[in-house]
Amino acid sequence: MTKFFTTCGHAGTLAPGVLLSATIAAAAAFLGAHYAAPVMLFALLLGMAFNFLHEQGPCRAGVDFAAKGLLRLGVGLLGIRIVLEDLAQIGLVGAGLLVGLIVTTIGVGFVAAPLLRCRWRFALLTGGAVAICGASAALAIAAVLPADDRMERDTLFTVMAVTALSTFAMVAYPVLFGYLGFSDIQQGFLIGATIHDVAQVVGAGFSVSDAAGNTATIVKLFRVAMLPVVLIAIVLALRLARGGQPGGHGGGKIPLLPWFMLLFLALVLLGSVVELPPILVAKVDLISRICLITAIAALGIKTSLRALSAVGGGHMAIVVLETMALLGLATVALYLLQPV
Repeated sequence: MTKFFTTCGHAGTLAPGVLLSATIAAAAAFLGAHYAAPVMLFALLLGMAFNFLHEQGPCRAGVDFAAKGLLRLGVGLLGIRIVLEDLAQIGLVGAGLLVGLIVTTIGVGFVAAPLLRCRWRFALLTGGAVAICGASAALAIAAVLPADDRMERDTLFTVMAVTALSTFAMVAYPVLFGYLGFSDIQQGFLIGATIHDVAQVVGAGFSVSDAAGNTATIVKLFRVAMLPVVLIAIVLALRLARGGQPGGHGGGKIPLLPWFMLLFLALVLLGSVVELPPILVAKVDLISRICLITAIAALGIKTSLRALSAVGGGHMAIVVLETMALLGLATVALYLLQPV
């Protein structure tokens, strides 16, 4: 956290790159609102068009800051969405099913990675994104994994892939679940349990009915609430693997709880103990979204099309396989367990 504010102190150096990223984010938000398309995808594509400004010139430092510092702040502020009382509505059976789906989906990625000649880091990145909350989870997991020369490219590819699949699922899944004869509440549970991004979950759920939309939103928030649990597990596993030796970002020791995870948990607890004004929750959630879209735009600026084209077909196959595994397991489990 101290490093974040220290970096903020160099405002003059950071301003060009941050303003560039924010401008691209604003343009993406405008296009997304007017064409009903994923804002994250617009931010990525527009950002990549300005890659030349990151290779040289005054924008580099600010873009790097936006891609990391604003990313972490945006992830931390996501906790404002979650109230433990709402999550309790899912019940023990539903909660157990969702945790099992998250673990299994990530496990599918790890099993498939060596078969498709992909790295375990990419499997973890995509598995977490598919299992938890799409682009936001991908960005959060990338923030705690040790950085290397391929991490930003893999993160960008993951965000693009899960956003595209999530948009397809928003249209296709309600039709599929209705055809299979599920009730509105059951459809809401499946939509919340299987679609990657929050916005697409809300869109798909309320396209069925209000009851389905409310159920889908609560189930999705439970998945988002699992994000810090997964991040803590990753950090602990990395610390054990390194035996407490230096590693991770900046060559220092991997922190037990990065500051943005503490912020996430603090906001969850605060919202669960105190009834926060809806306008405050909406404002913080908006700031979180602005930070994440700006960070995505910055990641796009940092990534060239040439580097992205180096990602093989096996990478896309892993994301599709994880998505299909999550969909199939959730559907079969609901038939067998009927948790809602």
